Amino acid sequence: MSKAFVKEDVNDEDEELGAPAIPAGLKNYMTPAGHNRMKTEFLDLIDRQRPEVVNIVSWAASNGDRSENGDYIYGKRRLREIDRRIRFLSKRLDIAEVVDPSLHYGREQVFFGATVEYENQAGHVTIIRIVGVDEFDPLNGAISWVSPVARALTKAMLGDTVVFNSPSGREELTILKVDYPAPDSV
Repeated sequence: MSKAFVKEDVNDEDEELGAPAIPAGLKNYMTPAGHNRMKTEFLDLIDRQRPEVVNIVSWAASNGDRSENGDYIYGKRRLREIDRRIRFLSKRLDIAEVVDPSLHYGREQVFFGATVEYENQAGHVTIIRIVGVDEFDPLNGAISWVSPVARALTKAMLGDTVVFNSPSGREELTILKVDYPAPDSV
């Protein structure tokens, strides 16, 4: 049967936006800072960007022929992009569970929100921060809590060596340092 006639159970909107999928049955954990960033973007789209584009589109529509009206055509396209992003953010914020990592301040066990310094077998030291699916930024050391490395490190203690099955084979990671933000810095 052609794929055109089959309704798949995949969230196409998340795929279109390049957003990481949240594994089925898992919660959408977020740090307070990540939640605030998403909420700020959501409110900016609704309160500022969308009304501006609506004004441009209505002005362009009043100019007559819409088939060759660039302001109208590109305005409508931008409006669709904004509406799609608003729907995505709304869904993600609705299912978000904000977890304050400062509650673990001073602990030596790895949980969500921890900044972890670890060393692999080759002696390479890496520093990562475990964050929500929508907050990950690997270039800045923020990895998703559902990533294989984060899952291997979670619940381990300072000084523990954990086994991580990477694509290149089995690796042992030794936890050198575990930090959480101070309660008043969040």
